[in-house]
Amino acid sequence: MITAQQTRAARALLGWTQEMLADRAAVSLTALKRMESVNGERVFESTADGVRRALEAAGIVFINSGPHIGVMIDVSQRKSRDQEPA
Repeated sequence: MITAQQTRAARALLGWTQEMLADRAAVSLTALKRMESVNGERVFESTADGVRRALEAAGIVFINSGPHIGVMIDVSQRKSRDQEPA
């Protein structure tokens, strides 16, 4: 499961607002705000999964390796997607 900090960091890297992520993940803005809350409120697994999938589709890679938790952008993945016809 991704953390609230990872979700906020991923949005920052992409320059997305909460509204943009909620729209791309097809989840309610209220659910996303709960997911990103400082006290890490619980959300349905389907909500967290939708958010994760939307961020990964935008090139975000989640890092969960022992004590190391974070996010990064796979730039090569983003560039190839940006060049695809709409």
